[in-house]
Amino acid sequence: MFGLKVFTNLKLNKSIVKKNKSIARAYPKRPFVGVGVLIFKENQILFANRNQPPNQGAWSIPGGVQELGETIEEAAIREIKEETGLRIELGPIVDVINIITEDVPGDIQFHYTIVDFYADWLSGEAEADDDISDVKWIEIDKLMSTKMSNATRQVAEKAISMRNFLK
Repeated sequence: MFGLKVFTNLKLNKSIVKKNKSIARAYPKRPFVGVGVLIFKENQILFANRNQPPNQGAWSIPGGVQELGETIEEAAIREIKEETGLRIELGPIVDVINIITEDVPGDIQFHYTIVDFYADWLSGEAEADDDISDVKWIEIDKLMSTKMSNATRQVAEKAISMRNFLK
């Protein structure tokens, strides 16, 4: 079943947020459509450490925002190439996540609908670029001991189950 909804509250000053270009998607008039890709290489999954809100500093699923005129699949492949330098074989959708972050007064600070895909690594060495500070291949059996959000962990577990079914 798709549609995990994640609500968080952040205490940020609106005037500071609007002046900071790194978080230009704050206080949107509409949701942004994003993609995430759970990339498998042997018994590992690639995770990215974000250097921009939301989820700044946390291990998360690499991906980004869909651009005008591209399909969601094209966005996934492009974002992974841009952010990590990897070539992947894109598989099926794992989940759709709704991330809605409210500030203290209750205004919507961030709103993303993220389509998460399964993928297999084809080639390339994973390197961080763009809005991520680091990338890391994490062994599947070490997933529970790795610091990440519950939503990220849940989607990763779904992808692992899907992988077991597909293989």
